[in-house]
Amino acid sequence: MSRLRAILYLLVMTVTVAPWSFVVVASWVTPPATRYKLAVMWTRLAIRAARAICGVRWRVEGWENLPNGPAIVLPKHQSTWETFWLPSYLPRRLSFVYKRELHWIPFFGWGIASLGMINIDRSRGQDAFEQVVRQGTELLRDGWWIVIFPEGTRTPPGSTKRYKTGGARLAVRTGTPVVPIALDSGECWPRGPLIKRPGEITVSIGRPIDPAGKSADELAALVESWIETEMRRLAPHRYSGPYVPAARGNERGGANESSRQEGSGRSLGA
Repeated sequence: MSRLRAILYLLVMTVTVAPWSFVVVASWVTPPATRYKLAVMWTRLAIRAARAICGVRWRVEGWENLPNGPAIVLPKHQSTWETFWLPSYLPRRLSFVYKRELHWIPFFGWGIASLGMINIDRSRGQDAFEQVVRQGTELLRDGWWIVIFPEGTRTPPGSTKRYKTGGARLAVRTGTPVVPIALDSGECWPRGPLIKRPGEITVSIGRPIDPAGKSADELAALVESWIETEMRRLAPHRYSGPYVPAARGNERGGANESSRQEGSGRSLGA
């Protein structure tokens, strides 16, 4: 039955994404806020349809921790679900930092390209980060929040990929607080278009962390410690023990990204 519901959900999303993307792209002459609202209507549809069709519910802890001013949001990334939920329910316009290759995805990619978010050419290294700083500074000044997944990609439940310092570096450069978010969306919505399990996703929002007086590495370590400790509270069955920080290396020189697997025994590519 879960498989049939997932197929129905996939059909709903497939049928709606093309016309909605066309509407967003066609509205390029309207103010950015209008295009964003149009796009968010589709992400809310995605979240609500997942609840109605597949039984994927959600609850939030820590709403009161969201700041009134600028913020850089650094969430755990287990699923496509949070890419729909975050713009749908956080109170500010969000700019994701994402790879430019997503623009090549028919309809969906064209839609996000029209929203003015931060897209980067990852092959450009430090130049790409300077682009993030320039665009991010402007967007933060205009009232947007910036979303960066510190692990860089989705990880299965119980897994931890090496946390990158890009979000922390942006926070230090701009003097903007970071908001860590832990969530267990991978329990209900793992990789694979035909896997949607009924259940309740918990989104836990941490207190803002002020970058003042901290290096990017120190700030990133605080974010990682809070998220990974919180993950063990949300999904204790996925972990074999308490969180143990890993040694951090210098990312600016293009150090190889390492990863570690904890508890679940699944491969990071699952």
